[in-house]
Amino acid sequence: MPNRVDTLIDRIRSLEQELEVEFSKQRSGFRFGLEHGRARFEEEAIRRLAERRTRLLNYVFSSPLLVAVTAPVIYSLLIPFAVVDLWVSIYQAVCFRVYRIPQVRRGRYMNFDRTGLPYLNALEKLNCAYCSYVNGVIAYAREVGSRTEQYWCPIKHTRRVVGAHGRYDGFEDFGDGDGYRRGLEGLRTALRTEEDAEPPAPKQ
Repeated sequence: MPNRVDTLIDRIRSLEQELEVEFSKQRSGFRFGLEHGRARFEEEAIRRLAERRTRLLNYVFSSPLLVAVTAPVIYSLLIPFAVVDLWVSIYQAVCFRVYRIPQVRRGRYMNFDRTGLPYLNALEKLNCAYCSYVNGVIAYAREVGSRTEQYWCPIKHTRRVVGAHGRYDGFEDFGDGDGYRRGLEGLRTALRTEEDAEPPAPKQ
C-alpha cells in the first residue's frame, strides 16, 4: 500500500505533466511547428520577429561597461566545462561498461534550438549557445552521477536534499540497514535494465 510520500510524489509528477501540456498550448500561439525535431516559424512570423532584432553594434555599445568586462570571465568557464564534459564521457565509457550500467546519451542534453530564433543577433545567439552547452553539460553530468549513486550508494540523507535528482526518491531510507541490504541489488538490476530510458522526473 503506497504511503503518503509516494502519493505526494505521484501527484507532483502528474502536475508536471499537466504543466507541460499548458506550456505546449501557450507555445502554439507563437506560430511555429516542429519539423524533424526543429522549430519552423511561418514566413510572416519570421519577418515580424526579425524586426525585433537589435543590431549587433547597438547591442554591444549599449551594454554597461561592467557587463563587457565580465564577459571574458563568463566565457572562461568553457574550459573547465569542456574538461568535465570530456572526463564524464570517458568515465562512463569505461566504468559503466564494467558495472553494466546503460550509458547516458549525451546528445539528449545538448539543445541548441534557440540559436535559430530570428529576433536574436549574432552575439545573443552565441550567448544562448554558451548557456545551452554549459547547462547541458551540467544536466548530462548530473544524470551520469545519479546512475553512479544508484549503483554505489542509494541511501537517502537525513536532511531534505534541495533539487534532488529523480532517482533519489527510490533510494533506501537513512539508517535502514536491512532495507539497504535487501534493496541494493534490486536497484542495481533496475538500473541495468533501464536501456537509457528517459531519466526520472526531478524531485520538486
